[in-house]
This record gives sequence, C-alpha cells and structure tokens, in this order.
Amino acid sequence: MTEDSIISNGKFFSPSKGDLSFDQVIKEIFSYMQEAPELVYEIVVGCDSPSSDKPFFPIAIVVLRTGFGGRFFLKKMHYDDNFLKRFVNWKNRILQEVYLSCELALSLREVLEKENTIRQAQGKSLKYQFEYIHADVGERGKTKEMVKEVVGLIKSNGFEPKIKPYSFAATVVADRYT
Repeated sequence: MTEDSIISNGKFFSPSKGDLSFDQVIKEIFSYMQEAPELVYEIVVGCDSPSSDKPFFPIAIVVLRTGFGGRFFLKKMHYDDNFLKRFVNWKNRILQEVYLSCELALSLREVLEKENTIRQAQGKSLKYQFEYIHADVGERGKTKEMVKEVVGLIKSNGFEPKIKPYSFAATVVADRYT
C-alpha cells in the first residue's frame, strides 16, 4: 500500500460533510480555519485497528480550533487477505497504524504547506500547527514494550509523538470507528 493509495483510494468520512476525496478534505480544512482566521489551529493524525482476524485501519485527521472544538475526517483502510496475514501479530498491527499515520501526515503536511503558501501570497494565510501524530500505545498494558519503537518511528518522520493518555486522535476518534 503506497502513500498515493492512502490519499487516492476511497473516501474520507466527515460526520458533517459525508464522504469526501482528499482534495475536498483539504478544502474543508481551509474553509473551517477561514471561519475564524484569527485563531490558531492544531492538526493531528492518528490511527487505530481492531483486534481481529481481518483488521482494518481507521485513520483520522483531526483539526482543532484551540479552545473551540474541531472537525475530523476519517478513512478506513482495508487490505486483501494476503496482505492481512502480516497482521496476525498485534505488534505488526500497531506498526501498521503508525506507518499509515506517518504516510498520511507527510502527504497532508506537504499539501497544507503549499496551499497556505499560495494563501500567504494572497494575504490570506492561516495559523495552524501540525506537529503531532497520535499513537495507540502507552506506558501501561501490553503496548508499553513498543513505546520506544513507535516514538522513534514518528520522530524519524519529522513529527512529535503523543501516546496514551494524550493520543485522542488514535484512542478516541479512530477507535470509535473500529
């Protein structure tokens, strides 16, 4: 599964807007930020997966209007049976969640930066931070042995990791759709 397939295959779901393409998600993000351009926004990506024989991976883009709520966009990543055999092991499933989060975050950051540069030239740039990837691991429970590995993977992709209990994009938003 390549970065392009994360963006181009299938739709993202928005509770308020329904199914959207990646390009429509970008437009919705900027439209949402444009509603209150004086505020600072935080953009976060996170992923989860169910513990099952055929896991799927809901991956969430969360846009927070600091102190005033937010919006999210979610895409469920599905794989064929041959690819799914890799995820019998829960550790591989967690690593796939982080991989998907990093791939989407890298692509999303690039597109947002390009769009905001165009807006800046027009005097319409918006204030947002896109620093964090949320991971469904924590210092307690069976995932504690993976924290260093997951943190390193996220940092190596240029983002700061947030783990349980601070990783709401993965443990609350994406988890709701598992």
